Amino acid sequence: MRASLGPVLEPVDIVSLRPTQITVGLREVELKRRQWRERGTNHDEHYLGRHMVPVAIGPKGHLYVVDHHHLLRALHDEKVPQVLTRTVADLGSLDKPLFWTALDKLGLLHPFDAAGSRRDYEHIPESIADLVDDPYRSLAGELRRNGGYAKVQLPFAEFLWADYLRSQFAAADLAGDFDAVLEKALVVARQRAASYLPGWCGVDD
Repeated sequence: MRASLGPVLEPVDIVSLRPTQITVGLREVELKRRQWRERGTNHDEHYLGRHMVPVAIGPKGHLYVVDHHHLLRALHDEKVPQVLTRTVADLGSLDKPLFWTALDKLGLLHPFDAAGSRRDYEHIPESIADLVDDPYRSLAGELRRNGGYAKVQLPFAEFLWADYLRSQFAAADLAGDFDAVLEKALVVARQRAASYLPGWCGVDD
């Protein structure tokens, strides 16, 4: 039977949710952890109710997260056991290879590693806890929060910016002085060369 799409009000264990990407920016995860702790426990249920995690139903009924990976990793690291979900696609009737292909074609998959290289689907971890760090994704997140580009409703937009920033700054510089790189990123983000990126806020010549 086809599962109904939409909110699922029964809490789901975070450890049972499966990612659809390989990396996150752990600096951004740490920011969300701090925000969670500062919020306190009085508003936890209200917050989680407003941040339902979008999932796709996959083979054997497994739930695959198609957004909010950073939030989920932060909640997991803060020992929050469960979240609410909303189903956006039911692909449970597909076998595993076709399922991955369908997610990819629907724009719900980001199988790229911490070097920005595309990998085979089997490199996507099965656990939120196993997502690996891409420092350039952290830089892209900080760049947006500091006005380097606008937030847009486009899947994986921050990863597109991360790949652009990867071409502009050495990993050693990013590991050495993140804030200094961020200041330089605010400049290059407005250059014409970045105008193809979603949310670009530069000025056309």
